Amino acid sequence: MFTRLVQTSFGLVMAMGLAVPAMSQDIGVPTGDAILTVSGDIATKNVDDTLVLDRDMLTALPATTFETSTIWTDGVHSFIGVSLADLAAELGVEDGKFLATAINDYTVEIPVTDAVEGGPIIAYLMDGQEMSVRDKGPLWVIYPYDSDADYRSEVIYSRSIWQLDRLEIVQ
Repeated sequence: MFTRLVQTSFGLVMAMGLAVPAMSQDIGVPTGDAILTVSGDIATKNVDDTLVLDRDMLTALPATTFETSTIWTDGVHSFIGVSLADLAAELGVEDGKFLATAINDYTVEIPVTDAVEGGPIIAYLMDGQEMSVRDKGPLWVIYPYDSDADYRSEVIYSRSIWQLDRLEIVQ
């Protein structure tokens, strides 16, 4: 089951879906350590030709939560993060692919066609807790594997990159 949460700098808002995503306004620059850097063909930028987000900026975006099991963990877990669909919309990305890169420079390709409502998220919380680098964090691309058999394939598992810190949008 999916729950849509909208967070702002003023706290958690459950505004019947009428809230405006935080980045659609003046996004500013990060004041904390960068957690995600987005480059490439994007409409929203804040540092040179990139979008650099710290944890507060990332968690200020609309959040999606779902429960799912994974092939890397035991049991069902709750994940909260920014949906790829919301992020793509904010960035003005309609086609192409995300080159998702981890802190160890491992890179996977995720087609923008995966960025659908009810699809994958860039998770920053698992079971309500931040994920350490040791536990696949701080960011992990998670698909709702239990919601659709199509999400339980080697192709999708290969796109489920953990320790994510960079995205590049390419055509």
